[in-house]
Amino acid sequence: MPISQLLCFLCFLTSLSFSDGTQLIIVNNCKESIWPGILGTAGHPTPQEGGFHLPSGEQLLLDVPENWSGRIWGRQGCCFDPSTGKGSCQTGDCAGLLQCRGLGGVPPATLVEMTLATPKSALHFYDVSLVDGFNVPVSMVPIGGSGDGCGVAACEADLNVCCPLNLVVKKQGRVVGCKSACLAAKSDRYCCTGEFANPKSCKPSVFGHLFKAICPRAYSYAFDDSTGLKTCMASRYVITFCPPNLG
Repeated sequence: MPISQLLCFLCFLTSLSFSDGTQLIIVNNCKESIWPGILGTAGHPTPQEGGFHLPSGEQLLLDVPENWSGRIWGRQGCCFDPSTGKGSCQTGDCAGLLQCRGLGGVPPATLVEMTLATPKSALHFYDVSLVDGFNVPVSMVPIGGSGDGCGVAACEADLNVCCPLNLVVKKQGRVVGCKSACLAAKSDRYCCTGEFANPKSCKPSVFGHLFKAICPRAYSYAFDDSTGLKTCMASRYVITFCPPNLG
């Protein structure tokens, strides 16, 4: 979608008013189709039955209830039987289903994570995470909103282009994903688990530093809260796959 069209679309949205809950505007700015996957955390519903097809240049308005918590990721290279909803995706696959229905995606996958208020706080917490690796650039941006922590959560660069060889994931000879250090090593030290499950003992790996240098507004490892986590109060957010450079 051209940037001018996206800006006009966002201006139109700001003129609308909605009641309870939050609206997520899912935009596919990639050259190819994306199949977003959605997973509500325990006790929260999963909108759209957990997945849908989003052609290039299209967007979908997603209403989620107040206090919703969950994650959204992009699946690529998918092929599904239209009569059964079964098939497969090259990245982010969820058991070969179009509608993930409570299942998470197979990493590596870039995650958009959010908790849209809690009983103890009216703030919305959101981030773009590379903790499960990377497959597609994505951003989450509030429309308006209030709070000192409002801002862009994003990995706008294509990490697949510069992924270290020992982290590369290929399908049919093409790089489709980049593993995180945790996903590649599967050790407590890199996954911030076990005796390393605290920010004092778990530090970013050399690959975490690389991810952070390229995508400074994304979570590069489990305890990257200071620069990766955003807080805001807004009624609408735009989640864009393959976002333009947001400055």
